[in-house]
Amino acid sequence: MKLYLSSFRLGDHPERWLAMLPARARIAVICNAIDIEEPILREEKVLAEHRWLVELGLLPQEVDLRDFTPAEPGASAAALLTHLSSFDGLWVRGGNVFTLRAEMARSGLDQILPDLIRSEQLVYAGYSAGGCVLAPSLRGLELCDDASVVDDVVWDGLGVLDEAFVPHLNSPGHPETELIEQVRDLYDRTGVRYVPLRDGQALVIDGSSRELV
Repeated sequence: MKLYLSSFRLGDHPERWLAMLPARARIAVICNAIDIEEPILREEKVLAEHRWLVELGLLPQEVDLRDFTPAEPGASAAALLTHLSSFDGLWVRGGNVFTLRAEMARSGLDQILPDLIRSEQLVYAGYSAGGCVLAPSLRGLELCDDASVVDDVVWDGLGVLDEAFVPHLNSPGHPETELIEQVRDLYDRTGVRYVPLRDGQALVIDGSSRELV
């Protein structure tokens, strides 16, 4: 599988992501982690993501998971699979991991995404919640993100990673760096394995190669 998981935004080495993509790659941009934002503010943040990706020479297009409503079991997952087949990669924005996970479940993306990643049909990239959602479990992240914003919390992560993803550590200026320290302390006390990242760093996985840059 091919992953570029940044602590915050593009990180310091987006060229490592670009190296895993074809030239002028088409990127599906998933911003459902910020669905709780006011619509105007959400739109501004989505446009900012697009600007950064265009500056890298990529061709971004938002895929809003709320547009994929399950009319019957498996229907929206099948529609998403067809839609995503036209893209080379995903960029999953940070925000509230529980909001993101809930939309992945409701739309059926969680049914198809792990296989798409493991088979390298898509290069998965993103930051903060976009990395956290790939862990085996989201337990502990309620110390940082408000889980009450969704009606039915999904505590299981997608299980693409074998450990938790802990961004924003030792990152002065980031509003969540103190809260995320509480998550790290919990994981240390309870023996949860995790990848610690400060802002600027990214976890890069390319087949059997794994590196924190």
